[in-house]
Amino acid sequence: MAIESAAAVATPSYWRQQIRAGKWRQHTSGLAEGYVQCNIVILPQRYAFDFLRYCQRNPKACPLIAVAEPGDYRLAALAADLDIRTDVPSYRLFRNGTLERELTDLLALWQDDWVTFAIGCSFSFEQALIAAGLEIRNISEGKNVPMYVTNRSTAAAGAFSGPLVVSMRPMTPADAIRAIQICSRFPAVHGAPLHFGDPSQLGISDLAQPDYGDAVTIKAGEVPLFWACGVTPQQAIMRAQPDICITHTPGHMLITDLLNQHMAAF
Repeated sequence: MAIESAAAVATPSYWRQQIRAGKWRQHTSGLAEGYVQCNIVILPQRYAFDFLRYCQRNPKACPLIAVAEPGDYRLAALAADLDIRTDVPSYRLFRNGTLERELTDLLALWQDDWVTFAIGCSFSFEQALIAAGLEIRNISEGKNVPMYVTNRSTAAAGAFSGPLVVSMRPMTPADAIRAIQICSRFPAVHGAPLHFGDPSQLGISDLAQPDYGDAVTIKAGEVPLFWACGVTPQQAIMRAQPDICITHTPGHMLITDLLNQHMAAF
């Protein structure tokens, strides 16, 4: 099966194998329909407790799906055949809070005291919105979702603090109301939007210039909806300046075997 024809039908295991083999390095929006995707943060154990508290204090931006034991790269709770060292299309390596480079695997870097955090991703609720007949512009345009650093602060924990990051999807007002209703069922993957309308209230000056991801078309009569985003920890990591940290590249998620429907609270 060609990769291009598999986007809507291939299993999570298929995509992890393609990523592990270096055959897919693009963003994962729209892949493995019906399955949970996760943001990833990997830290040495000495930072793990403070980062865990940071996630607990900021559940909209950092909804925890799983936390691994130190050195565990299998994360069996997420998938039977998963290897966190190879199964993300693109990783970011931070040293002392500075982005050093992007990586395609962690095999040469992996350390036995590293703790992996899997954080809920908005790509999960996108499937619920599509199932309800709503257009998701970043998917229909084949782009990575636009993400913006805001003027809102997150709750600090130890050295971890920083601004909230949001993702944006434009919709008509009627669709926006429906999206709020649908997403309120999924608190484990960011839940309902935290703002819609005027982006300047979030400190966003130009929607055409996202801090991460790609700009999307906003049509006449549409309003932008903003959800808390799992890229928020990357801002906290830059402030905390741990000597080493690994994250996913924004939009390049870990695809799990968990079903989106099981994330629903009601």
